[in-house]
Amino acid sequence: MLRVAVLLLILLNAGYFAWSEGLLRAYGWAPAQQREPERLAQQIRPEAIRMLTAPALPAALPAPQAAAPEAAAEDAPARAAVQCWQVGPLDVTQSAQLEALRRQLGQSFPTGSWTLDVRVTAPARWIIYMGPYANAAELGRKRAQLSPRTRRALQTLDNPELQLGLSLARFETQAAAQDELDAMEKRGLRTARVVQEWPERRQAWARVQVADAPQAAAAQATLQSLPAINGKAPAACTP
Repeated sequence: MLRVAVLLLILLNAGYFAWSEGLLRAYGWAPAQQREPERLAQQIRPEAIRMLTAPALPAALPAPQAAAPEAAAEDAPARAAVQCWQVGPLDVTQSAQLEALRRQLGQSFPTGSWTLDVRVTAPARWIIYMGPYANAAELGRKRAQLSPRTRRALQTLDNPELQLGLSLARFETQAAAQDELDAMEKRGLRTARVVQEWPERRQAWARVQVADAPQAAAAQATLQSLPAINGKAPAACTP
């Protein structure tokens, strides 16, 4: 049995060798040939193949197709030409002035299109005050009496409504001025009192935004006509 198996194996190997070497081609048994003529026969449109150098590549490549105008318009975000106009600074020392300006802006422009920026540009000023005196001579005599006693240089008053009078010291709060006056009275000072020389100074900037240029002229004219604006010309600002 073993001899038969060995004999069959030898015969199979011999047959495969004869087939692979083409010895049985005459009987129609042989592997497909991969020589040059057969490879050329398998090519698809060999005449379409071109050899290109590097400089010629861009010209040979197909041009990119431009997007359709409708698609480009849909992809581009819509952007309105926002216009911004500002008036300021406006003095709004009194709360009534500030509220009047807010009311006029709200009545003239849609909600969300205007803002009112209020800033404190100078704090309130309180002084230890003496006076007023009847004339300049009386004021001079009082100044001479007080100079060595107050330990401070007497200050010139900026508020004309407090003339003819003397300022012994200035403070940003009424409490600080009162504390200093109490200390001066313990040293013998009389007839002085704490008064407000100037109230807190506030200024406002009114800003208005409109959606496009055609509305800009109307917005400027409306803004300038508000009584609280008092004819001040608007200036362009950053939206």
